[in-house]
Amino acid sequence: MASQYVKNVTTADFESEIALGGAVVVDFWAPWCGPCKMLAPLLDEIATEQDGKLRVLKVDVDKEGPLAAQYNIQSIPSLYFFKDGEPKASHMGLLSKKALLEKIAAMA
Repeated sequence: MASQYVKNVTTADFESEIALGGAVVVDFWAPWCGPCKMLAPLLDEIATEQDGKLRVLKVDVDKEGPLAAQYNIQSIPSLYFFKDGEPKASHMGLLSKKALLEKIAAMA
């Protein structure tokens, strides 16, 4: 991960990371998922460009099955968008950078 604003999280630290507030994108992914691999550099890039205004949390669904089930993850990649600890939107599947930025802007 290239950006200091991207962090892998587990079930144990997920809630505390969300509770820190601000704008957060949670990426539910798996290492074997091709579209997930395509999305990862975009998330790194956007997190870096936002320079601290956005954090990206990554949840490996293979390792964190109960957390994925809690958020009803049916397909990956799946993104959840949080603002100040509250879920604001979600998206299943790959997004373009433009669409991703639009979703992030809609959280404001």
